[in-house]
Parts: sequence; structure tokens; C-alpha cells
Amino acid sequence: MDQKILSLAAEKTADKLQEFLQTLREDDVSIRKHVLLKLTNLLQNQAVKGKVAGALLRAIFKGSPCREEAGTLRRRKIYTYCIQLVESGDLQKEIASEIIGLLMLEAHHFPGPLLVELANEFISAVRGGSLVNGKSLELLPIILTALATKKENLAYGKGVLNGEECKKQLINTLCSGRWDQQYVIQLTSMFKDVPLTAEEVEFVVEKALSMFSKMNLQEIPPLVYQLLVLSSKGSRKSVLEGIIAFFSALDKQHNEEQSGDELLDVVTVPSGELRHVEGTIILHIVFAIKLDYELGRELLRHLKAGQQGDSKNNLSPFSIALLLSVTRIQRFQDQVFDLLKTSVVKSFKDLQLLQGSKFLQNLVPHRSYVSAMILEVVKNSVHSWDHVTQGLVELGFILMDSYGPKKVLDGKTIETSPSLSRMPNQHACKLGASILLETFKIHEMIRQEILEQVLNRVVTRASSPISHFLDLLSNIVMYAPLVLQSCSSKVTEAFDYLSFLPLQTVQRLLKAVQPLLKVSMSMRDSLILVLRKAMFANQLDARKSAVAGFLLLLKNFKVLGSLSSSQCSQSLSFSQVHVDVHSHYNSVANETFCLEIMDSLRRCLSQQADVRLMLYEGFYDVLRRNSQLANSIMQTLLSQLKQFYEPKPDLLPPLKLEACILTQGDKISLQEPLDYLLCCIQHCLAWYKNTVIPLQQGEEEEEGEEAFYQDLDDILESITNRMIKSELEDFELDKSADFSQSTSIGIKNNICAFLVMGVCEVLIEYNFSISNFSKNKFEDILSLFMCYKKLSDILNEKAGKAKTKMANKTNDSLLSMKFVSSLLTVLFRDSIQSHQESLSVLRSSSEFMRYAVNIALQKVQQLKETGHVSGPDGQNPDKIFQNLCDITRVLLWRYTSIPTSVEESGKKEKGKSISLLCLEGLQKIFSAVQQFYQPKIQQFLRALDVTDKEGEEREDADVSVTQRTAFQIRQFQRSLLNLLSSQEEDFNSKEALLLVTVLTSLSKLLEPSSPQFVQMLSWTSKICKENSWEDALFCKSLMNLLFSLHVLYKSPVILLRDLSQDIHGHLGDIDQDVEVEKTNHFAIVNLRTAAPTVCLLVLSQAEKVLEEVDWLITKLKGQVSQETVSEEASSQATLPNQPVEKAIVMQLGTLLTFFHELVQTALPSGSCVDTLLKDLCKMYTTLTALVRYYLQVCQSSGGIPKNMEKLVKLSGSHLTPVCYSFISYVQGQKQIPTYQPLWNVYSSLFSRTWHVEQTCFSHGSSCRASLYFQNKSLNYTGEKKEKPAAVATAMARVLRETKPIPNLIFAIEQYEKFLIHLSKRSKVNLMQHMKLSTSRDFKIKGNILDMVLREGGEDENEEGTASEHGEQNKEPAKKKRKK
Repeated sequence: MDQKILSLAAEKTADKLQEFLQTLREDDVSIRKHVLLKLTNLLQNQAVKGKVAGALLRAIFKGSPCREEAGTLRRRKIYTYCIQLVESGDLQKEIASEIIGLLMLEAHHFPGPLLVELANEFISAVRGGSLVNGKSLELLPIILTALATKKENLAYGKGVLNGEECKKQLINTLCSGRWDQQYVIQLTSMFKDVPLTAEEVEFVVEKALSMFSKMNLQEIPPLVYQLLVLSSKGSRKSVLEGIIAFFSALDKQHNEEQSGDELLDVVTVPSGELRHVEGTIILHIVFAIKLDYELGRELLRHLKAGQQGDSKNNLSPFSIALLLSVTRIQRFQDQVFDLLKTSVVKSFKDLQLLQGSKFLQNLVPHRSYVSAMILEVVKNSVHSWDHVTQGLVELGFILMDSYGPKKVLDGKTIETSPSLSRMPNQHACKLGASILLETFKIHEMIRQEILEQVLNRVVTRASSPISHFLDLLSNIVMYAPLVLQSCSSKVTEAFDYLSFLPLQTVQRLLKAVQPLLKVSMSMRDSLILVLRKAMFANQLDARKSAVAGFLLLLKNFKVLGSLSSSQCSQSLSFSQVHVDVHSHYNSVANETFCLEIMDSLRRCLSQQADVRLMLYEGFYDVLRRNSQLANSIMQTLLSQLKQFYEPKPDLLPPLKLEACILTQGDKISLQEPLDYLLCCIQHCLAWYKNTVIPLQQGEEEEEGEEAFYQDLDDILESITNRMIKSELEDFELDKSADFSQSTSIGIKNNICAFLVMGVCEVLIEYNFSISNFSKNKFEDILSLFMCYKKLSDILNEKAGKAKTKMANKTNDSLLSMKFVSSLLTVLFRDSIQSHQESLSVLRSSSEFMRYAVNIALQKVQQLKETGHVSGPDGQNPDKIFQNLCDITRVLLWRYTSIPTSVEESGKKEKGKSISLLCLEGLQKIFSAVQQFYQPKIQQFLRALDVTDKEGEEREDADVSVTQRTAFQIRQFQRSLLNLLSSQEEDFNSKEALLLVTVLTSLSKLLEPSSPQFVQMLSWTSKICKENSWEDALFCKSLMNLLFSLHVLYKSPVILLRDLSQDIHGHLGDIDQDVEVEKTNHFAIVNLRTAAPTVCLLVLSQAEKVLEEVDWLITKLKGQVSQETVSEEASSQATLPNQPVEKAIVMQLGTLLTFFHELVQTALPSGSCVDTLLKDLCKMYTTLTALVRYYLQVCQSSGGIPKNMEKLVKLSGSHLTPVCYSFISYVQGQKQIPTYQPLWNVYSSLFSRTWHVEQTCFSHGSSCRASLYFQNKSLNYTGEKKEKPAAVATAMARVLRETKPIPNLIFAIEQYEKFLIHLSKRSKVNLMQHMKLSTSRDFKIKGNILDMVLREGGEDENEEGTASEHGEQNKEPAKKKRKK
């Protein structure tokens, strides 16, 4: 029968074939059996015979036309059977494909009802899970497409639909049913061939996205690819949102599993597999964006929406990695980096806001920040995320370039220690450095590019602050010095620019690359060549850079036999320790190398004073690090000193000061910094005697080595004795000498005086170091100090007469910080009996003790400003910290043991008392420690507790920072209470101010949740309530302390309300007839401090509260805009916001009562009034923002809470009316006096008569003067050329004073405008509480107009006669052409 069918099909017409097929009865199953048998046999035969099956099917379809019912039914049965046959999986792949192809071609010939039946069969198979291999699903998009073309009405379910509507219902049915996991990709893929409406695409996308969680991780990338292809039809936003949300949640779940130890055994997804899948999906999305830019724009719109509310809702490690990959597309690069920059800074600003407010901390839960997410992306990029790496590098440099330290007007930079970089910009810069460093560690391929870009910035931005890039370079080199050998050419290129870089940059650059010099001989040789050239450069900075470079090399290339770091008690920076083990050079070669450098450095001793000074400051560190160079260094110093030393023991003075000064014509300058030379010798000698000589005992010493330090000792001893015998006249520096800066003699004498003072300081330290508590030595020290003091007094006196500040700008002391620490300890704390007699010599001079404390203050101030101190170990943070601890312990004991009041009772000397100096030193030290030594706070506080027993010390190790801080705070609290309890004439304002500053500094170390913090807050509040000192500065500092504590405990709005009532009570009401009841919540608020001190403080604090509320409202608005439109979603989403909304309303309600008090207060004109008007404007702006938020909420919920209604009512009854009264009060203060200067200027400027019309707006911009000139020729005289500048100044002042009032009125009107909108939407009449003020209408105040016109008339009469005579000799005024 098959042959007959085939032969009939071969004919031109199908009539006979149709007749033959019609002869078979409809219920005859022979066709079905025959076809089944035939196809089964064909499967068993060779592939060639498979063509017959295709031909047979074509023949049957040809003989079964759809215009006949029987043919349609036959076609339907054959079609269904073929689908089952293909789905069975028994056919070969080629045969199955051929059959599917035939069926595809025939689908368009089917009538609509049959297409609906076929589609329903497919859907039932999918939902029932009866598919075997899913091959037949290729037919479904053809069937659906064919169905969509049918225009006739088709029966579907219980209704009648056209083909397009049937297709929609079928797709809806398919997407609402269950999909087998293995066919999800195939089902999603098939829809790309179906014409879909936007709604249908949304059905499919939602279904596919819901299947993500049910699929294996490896199956998701192909599904994502199909979704992205499908997104070209629409629903791009849904596709992107779904993908990002799924992987963000998966990342979060994975991190939780990784962080929980107990869950490590049940981790659902291996980390590596997850990252590889994410990387593949990111590549798919980026590829799709390249083909469809609209997809990229949708991605940016989606992620930017998160910035308006809470960025954590949209940004995640996955989305950030996706954004960074998108930067490879040029069109989106700038937009993506701007988005990431904004997100980073916003995140840090939010963090700063949260850290400073307990109110916000209670409302906003802890969350992850963008910075942590970006660093997680860096960590994840190790899993072959090469497409992310370049974006990370660019982002890191963009953050460092945009938010690094900036240069300010005076040339200094705005920089703080990284440990205390609280500003968002500084955090952003630090994040950029972290990104680059971590990327450098992980990705080897990108290392050279990072290093090259860092070096380029160091070299090309010499005039800008680049400390952040040098820190990054140091960290990079420290991490992998050996790896960087491959990049040595880049570093060598940078060396060529050393001569042109600032000295500080050169020092930090060489210190950063120093580990590389030990592993790369070529790099070291290149550096030496550059330094040798720089040594003879014309620029002074280049020569100083050469000295700095050579000293660094000497410190880091040890000679054989040099003491180890432990022996010489030196501290190596950790960047150097890492690479010492990699040194490729032996010590013998180092010795030759170092001696060559020493020869080069000796030539510097004939150069300028600045170059010599650098050499003297560096020799001590070289000696400590490279002890075998001692002989060479000491001999060099000795020969240099002999040039300026008088060897004859009877000659006075012992030093040739004339030889230290260079005279070139009229120009006098210092040639030899002799004081620094002696200082270097003294420190080197002391170190040598204390460290090297004890180790050489029992060994044979070379005569030369012993001779040089003995010679130096003798010279220093001789200088000491002769300096004590010398009088100022011997130096020609007595009171009669000229010290003015305008004459060459005066400049020379100033230089000599500073040299002598420096020498005295060096000799004081030298004699103290060798004294061994000898009374004679201490007497010598006191004599040297008296010489120093005489010169200091003369310089101060001369500078005072000349009315210059030259004397106040004294040079840094040459005393080392270690010596200052030891000196203070023996002066104040040494109680050993055998020392008392000799120490009494020094203690007898209060001036000497004050001098010692002053030097300590100078050192601490230097540390705060520069991060280091001058002198030995001044660059060593650990040594500085230890000295700080010792100094603090002494100063603290001295201040608490001898209070200022006791000391000052018998005081006769001028200047600050020692106790007050000690307190000032403590204040500076506490600030410096928090700035530079934040991680060592615990160690610092432990050092302040003097414990004699080791057991107690071990127990104290468990005491927290808060407990230790509280102990110190109690000591200063007692001191302040004693001071406040003293008589008014004994009250020391400076001491009180310092004590409050110290308490403020220490309170930052308290944990806000601790009872000690609460106790501190209660104590401060009590002080403010009970003390009424009329000292504005003390009041301001104490109130600042109260606010700083209060905001970390709870919101300060109640406190602000109480303070506003006190201010109102003391200053009175704007209505003089109203008598205000004094509340007296805080005694510190009195008539003298209420305004402007306390008033400005509370207004500033109110502004911060408004900023917090505004931030919360913005956050709520963002959340509302991201919610779905459906009622269920919105109702569920608004529930968590209720506590936040309630808190906002409570804050604003209390602030409203605060402003209610202040706007009724008779504030003095000036800053208080201007600030209050500005804050009132901010208050109404915030109220408007809240109203607009409820306008958004009302779209879904349809109502507003009751407390919001109460807030609106309160604003209408308690704030707006009194605001208008306050505006009238302000205008009453400013009407005539304010504008009189402007009137006077114009009156004197224009000589002709004029007509003035002055109109006053009582509600707005106050008075506006319109000047009409009858004769506009200006009569300028020589002395009146500056009048226009005076006019501009007066006009600027008028505008400044009148601007806040119209701004406030506009803010009030905007608030009322949106209230009207909210009333309509919420069906609640909110405007019933708002009353329009009658003072807002336009008025011409007659009395003011008469007064101004009368003044103008008087001026006209006075000038009338003179002008008449003058006009006789003048030409008529030229008329101006109208424009």
C-alpha cells in the first residue's frame, strides 16, 4: 500500500491520491497499522531508506487537504502520531529531524481549531511531565505562530476568541503550570520564535526566572542566555532585575554558610563553581548589551534607582562585578564609573551619619556597605574574572584621583592619619588604594600596569599631594619585591626624574622602593648614577634629594660586623624586614659600596647650610643601622667641628661663630648649622658609648677608634666650661646689639643668637647624659639654661618693640624627645634619696621646669602637625609612642598633684603656670594619640596607670579601654569641679576650657552603650544645669561636649526644647508686653551666654537633626518608589516603615515646639536671627518632603496616620503664625538703620536732585529702593573714585540681610501648596489648621515714605545753592539715547 500511495503522490494532481485515501474508512486502522509497521521497518533499515518515510508522510499530507473534513482528521491523526513517534526517542536523529521539518511545514495549513487542539496537547504534555526527550517542542512555536495568524473566532474553553487571544491564553496556561527542570531552557528558547506582546513576554520571563531556584547551577547560564535573547522582545528590566536579585540572594546565602562554622559541612554550592557560573552570566549580559544598547541603559536605570533610596537594595557584589564588566563598552564607561563613585561616597556619608546618631542607629539596621561589596568583588575575581579586572583597576585609580588629599591655599594639604580618616572622601581614597593593592596581589597580569600608573602619578603630579600614591607604592613593593624585579625598568625610569621632584616626595619614594634595591643590582646602580648627578645640580632641592638618597642607601646596606637590630635597639620598618633575607650582596661588597657613598657625602660639607643640615640629621640613623661606619662618620664630624672650634682652652667664646655665617655683598646667610653639627656629634657619641663600647670590652680596640670619641668628649667638655664662663658680650649679643630684620648686622646677630641658643640646648642634653646625677653637672646645666634664657628674652623683647611676630616663630628645639621625657621624669617623679640633693639644683628654678614642659608641648605639637618629631628616633613611631606615654604619665601626675590654684597662689613669674602647661600638654597628647595611635589606645591608657606589682599588671590586661578611660576622666572631672567651686575672681577660664577639651577628647574613647558613658553624660548635664558662669567660651565648649555625648545616647530634641525655653526666658519676647516665665532648666544659659553662644549652638544642632530626618524621608521615598504597584505588595512593604514614620513625626513635632519658642524670642539682630531664619526655612522644607512622601504612600494605602494630622495641626497653630510675627519683628529692627548706609552712599555719589520712592513689603524682601535720577551725570572727584566699591559692599549687605525672609516665605507657601494636594488625595481637610496671615498683603508704609522723602528734601535744600552757582559755568547735560 505504501508503494501505491507513493506512486499516486508522484502524479501531478492529487485527486487520485485523495480518492485512494478516502476509500479507507475512518474507523479503519489499517493505515495507522501500516504506517506504524512501515516506519518501524524503516528504522531498522539503512538511513538511505529513511527518505521513503519522508516521502510517504509528504504523500499522506498531500492527499489529506484541510478543506475536507476527512482529510483534516486524517492529517490531525498522522500529525499526532508522528509527534509521539519523535518523542519516543526510537528514531535516529536525522530521521527525527526530517519528520519534524515536515511537520513544521504542514502546521500553517491546519485550521484554527486543530491548532488549538495540538497546542493544548503540547501544554498538557509539558504540565503532566510526559515528554521524553523534548524534541517535539520545536513544533510548538510554529503552532502558536500559525494560530496567531488566524483571524476567525475559535472556541476556547467556554468562550470564543480569535487566534491572537487564543495564543495569549495558551501561553498564560503554559506559564502557570509546572515545567520539568530538564525542559526549562528548551521551553524558554522556543518563545524567541513566537511573536509576543509585552504582556506575554512578561509571563514567560516571570516563569523562567521562577525556575532559577529549582535548577542546577550549571544549567542557569544557558537559561540566562535565552532570557537575554528573549529580552529583545521586551521586559528588559524584569530580566535584569530577576538575574541580579537571584545571584545577590545566592551570594548572601553562600556567605552566611561560609561564615557559620557549624554549617561548613552543608554548604549548598562550592565557592569556585558559583563564581565561575557568575562570571559566565556576566559575560552573557555584557555580550547582550553590546548587541542591544537599550539593555545597558535599562541596567543603569535600574541600579541608579537604588541611589534615591537604599543602595543596598540594588547593589551587590554580583551587580558591581556586572557594572565593572560593562565599562569595557565605551558608550557606558563614564556613566558606570560615575554611578560607582556616587554610590561609594553616598555609602560612606550614610555611615558617617549613622555613626554620629543613636537615633538613626535604632531605626536603620546594620547593613553591608558598597566598599565591602567592591572588595568582595576583588576577592571573587580570582576565579577567572578577567573581564572585571580592568574595571577594578580603573575604579581604584578614579577613587584615588578624585578623593585624594587636596592642596589648600597656604600650600599645606588636607591630610589626616589613615587610622582616623573619618571624612567620606578620605574613606573613598583609602578604598581605591585597597582595591588596587588587593587586585595587584591576586592578578599577576595586571601588576605591571598598576605599578606603571602609580609611578606616572608620582612623577607627573609633583606639585599636588601624592602621599596616598606613595603609600600604595610602598605596600605594593613590600608585598612582592622579588616579583617586581620584572618591572624594574619602570622604577628606573622614575629615578630619572628625582632631581625635579620635591624633597619630601623623593624621600618617601626612595623609602618605598628601598626593598627593591636589595634584590636588583641594576636598579641600585641606576639610582647611584642619578644621585651623583643630582649632587652637583644647580637646584638646591636636587642636592638635598641626593643626600637623602645616599643616606637611605647607607642605612640599608649593612657592612660586615655591624650590630644587629636587637643589639643596637633599633627598629626596622616591617617593609625592610621582609626582604633582608633576599639580599644578594655580601657584606664585603657592601663595605666598599658604603665607603664610596661616604666619600660623596663628605663633599656636601662644603655646600649650603640646608644640605649640611640634612646630612647631620641623617648621620645618627645611619650609625645606628650600620655601626661599622662609626669610625668614618665620627672622624668626618670631628674634622668638620675642628674648623669652628677654638682649641686654646683660655679663649672665649669657644666657637668661631663668624665662620658659620656667609656674607655675599648685602646678603647674610647661615653657612654652617653649627648647633645641628654639635647635636649630631652629641647623639652619635652617646649612642657609641652606650652601645658599641660595652660590647667591645675585653676585646682589643684600635687606637684610632678609641681616640676619636675621647677627642670629641674633651671638646664638648671644653665647650661646656667656656660657654658657662662666656658672657653675651663675648658673642657681641648683649642688649645693645641690633636684632632688626632690616639690616645686615641685625640679620647676622639673629643668626648668631639662634646658633648660641641651639648650642646651649645641645650642651644641656650632653651634660645631662654624662652627669650621673652629679650636682656640679646640674649646676652647669642651669648655667647653660640661663645663657639660653637671656638670649631668648632679648630676642622676644626686641621683636616686641619692633611689633613683629618673629620671636614667636622660634626654631624647633634641638632637645631630643627621649631627653625631654627623661628630664621631666627626674624633675617631677624622681624620689630616690641619693638624687635629691643634685636635683634640687634644677628644681630650684621654676623657669627651667617651665622650659622643660614647654619643649614637651612643642614636640607634641610638631607630632600633630607633621606626624613625626625632630631629633633622633623622630621618624620611629614606636619610640615616639613610648616617649609620649612617659611624658603623659609625668604631666598627669604633676597636674593632679599640684593643682593650678595652689601653684598660682604663690606665683610671681609671668606666663602660664607649670600646672596649666601640663594640662595643655595633656590635651595635645590625648588628641595626638587618637589621631596617630588609635590601635594602641589600650596600651597607652595602661601606661598611665603606675603599677608596682607584676601580678596587678597582668590582671589589668583584662580591663577594657572604656574602664581605663573612665578612671582618667574622673580625675579631670574632680579638677573641673574644684575649679567651678572656687570664687569668681579665682576662676581660671583657660584652665576650665582646657579641662573640657580634655574631657571631650577622652569621652570619644568611651563605648556609647557602657554605663560609664551614661555616667559621663549625666555628669555633664548636671554641670550645665547647676553652674552659671558667664564665660562664653567655657559655655560653648561645655555645651558642645553635652551635645556630642547626647546624640550618641538618644535624640537631643527634648534637650533642644528645654534650652530654647531657657533662651526665651532670659532674652524676653518679641512682644514687649508679654512677660515670659523663666524655666531655668540649665543654669549655664544666662543673659550673657544665651545669645549668640547657646542660641547658635542649639540652632546648629537642630540643623543636624533636620538633616537626619531628611535623610530618613529620602530613604523612605526610595523604598516606596521600588515597591510593586499591587496592593498586597504595598501593604506588606509599608508595615516595616511605620516605626520610622512615627519617629520622623515625633522628631519634627518636638523640633516644632523648639522653633515655636525661638521665633518668639527677642533675639539680637545678626547671626542668631539669620541662622534662625535659615533653619526655619530648612524646617519647612523637611515638612514639605514628608508631605510629598505621604502623597506617594496615599496612592496605595489611601490614608495618612493620625500623628501626621496632629503634626500638621501643630505646625498651623504653633509655628506658621509666629513665623510671620517674627518676620515683622526682624523688619522692625532693620527698616531704617539697615538701609541708611546705602542711602548715604548714593546721596554723596550723585550731585543732582533725585526722586526716591521707597516701597516696603512687610512679608517679603523688606524695603526696595527705586532711584530715579533727573540728572544722571555723575560728579566724581579725585577722592571719590572708591565710591562704587562702597556702593557694591552696601548692596551686598542689603541683599544678604534680606534674602532669608523671602526664602522662608516661599518654603511656607510650598508646604501649604502640597498640604492642599495631600488633603485632596487623603480626603482629610488638613488646611483647616492653616490660617493665612494678614501681614502678607502689599503695603506702602506712609510714615517711612515721608521720612525718606523728608531726608531727601533736606539734602536737596543743602546742595541747592552750591549747585546753582556751579551750573552757570557748566554745559547743559547731554541727553542719553533710549535703548
